[in-house]
Amino acid sequence: MKLKLWFVYAIVTTTFWGVWGALIEIPEKAGFPATLGYSVWALTMILPALVALKIINWRLEYDKRSILLGLVIGLTGAGGQLILFQTLRVGPAYLVFPIISLSPVVTILLSYWLLKERANVRGWIGIVLALVAIPLLSYQSPESSASYGSSWIYLALLVFLAWGVQAYVMRFANETMKAESIFFYMMVTAILLIPFALMMTDFSQPVNWGFKGPYLTALIQILNSVGALCLVYAFRYGKAMVVSPMTNAIAPVITVIISLAIYQVIPHPVILGGMVVALIATFLLAIEEEDEPAVELAGEAASEKQKP
Repeated sequence: MKLKLWFVYAIVTTTFWGVWGALIEIPEKAGFPATLGYSVWALTMILPALVALKIINWRLEYDKRSILLGLVIGLTGAGGQLILFQTLRVGPAYLVFPIISLSPVVTILLSYWLLKERANVRGWIGIVLALVAIPLLSYQSPESSASYGSSWIYLALLVFLAWGVQAYVMRFANETMKAESIFFYMMVTAILLIPFALMMTDFSQPVNWGFKGPYLTALIQILNSVGALCLVYAFRYGKAMVVSPMTNAIAPVITVIISLAIYQVIPHPVILGGMVVALIATFLLAIEEEDEPAVELAGEAASEKQKP
């Protein structure tokens, strides 16, 4: 099977995000709040953004349309993360994560309807399996019988919509913008939202400002940032309805495997089942377009035969 460019970038994204997911709880458990972790992540976006701009010889697109699309992508992504922080404060994580993990459904529907993206039978089976795997991999056992209000439901749905729309707009923007420009505006938006993350931080609690605080967080969050850049490239070369469910399904698999090696914790059977389903989905999505080149070659061959 010949690896496609979108698949290579998607695998790099899922690998980096998988490692990031397994390590990010280390500084949080050491006393560095997730909201401050967001602030550090936003700053780590600067380095890959500069590298990306260097690739295109600093020719940033700054027309109104490009700026608008870039800011929408950044706001829906980074803004969704900030809303998630508040959602987890007022709602149960074991219900919140399965809801927001299905954000690729929004991406698939918008891509099918507005971008006219299509998939073959293998691709659709892979997409469905990925959508099944995502909530399974997000499974968390209820740890208490605490009662919650209903506000968390609306917040979770808002994150669900934001991240689904972000992936769609990212693919849409790639049709007229350079991926590097898209990422630059994602970086700018993430930094602009840092004050909101700081306002959400409870500074009355002790904060670890040592190595396991901001410094270790920066080393871990750079994986998140580079993964985000590769995701933009994946959307440049691949279908949104394929890239989105695949990256959302495989990154947690890598996280679980690494966490198993580091923390020696056996995953819940539901999560193990999700891992198997996700791997099958990835294989099917990887070969989803395998038949298309043959069609193109056949067309070229027919044209050659018609030549005098």
